[in-house]
Amino acid sequence: MKRDLLFLTERVVNLLDENRAAILAKQYGIKKIKENESIAKLFTAFLRRADESTLGRAVAEAVVLLTASRGNASHVLRDAAEFYKVDVAAITITVKQEFAAKEKAKAAKRVTPKPAVKAPTKITKRAAAA
Repeated sequence: MKRDLLFLTERVVNLLDENRAAILAKQYGIKKIKENESIAKLFTAFLRRADESTLGRAVAEAVVLLTASRGNASHVLRDAAEFYKVDVAAITITVKQEFAAKEKAKAAKRVTPKPAVKAPTKITKRAAAA
């Protein structure tokens, strides 16, 4: 079973464009260290060491990304969320609250007055010479 999942996952990941492969790899904490590295190759190396449950999850996520890139993305994502019983409404509320909190913090930063800077005092010629 692991061999089959690995075969399928590698093939589906190779169909993804670089941006979507990077999105998928990020889910598993994989990042490029060097600029000339291929994220797809790094992710493939990760998959070869992964267990069956990780491979199963990765193939499902890759299929959703691939399908979304080739069709109506919102419809595909809505179907996937419904199938996996993701509470989209709760996530939407949480994200809106996070953005509102960030905006409130930004607004508070803008309103906070800066401390007054003292004007330089005149220096007498004696003090300057000393």
